[in-house]
Amino acid sequence: MEAYQRQQFDLLLMMAVERFVERIVERCAGAETALDRLRTNPQGEGVWLDRFVTAVFQDFLLDNPAGACFVLQALSSRSLPALPAGKIAETLQTMARQAFAEVLVLRSEEALEQMTGYG
Repeated sequence: MEAYQRQQFDLLLMMAVERFVERIVERCAGAETALDRLRTNPQGEGVWLDRFVTAVFQDFLLDNPAGACFVLQALSSRSLPALPAGKIAETLQTMARQAFAEVLVLRSEEALEQMTGYG
């Protein structure tokens, strides 16, 4: 990945983390509750991780094979579970969203830990 592409991805991830943390802190009425819910049920009430990742991919025009490849290239050192067979375009999107969600959760946990004083 070229340096400018890495910079673009890092900026995208930083903006996504900021938005996600702000959103779940507001919905969960505080950073501690948000951190707890994120860790126990990232698809649950007030967090809705998959919905957020889908919205980010739409907002940043990553919901296509080229966008998925951009995300996967940036996260190429990460591992994912085996995926069911399917069309390549759909599989790329699934892989990119899963990898992005995983990194988003890790970075969001770090941000929330800093907010709550656990970090």
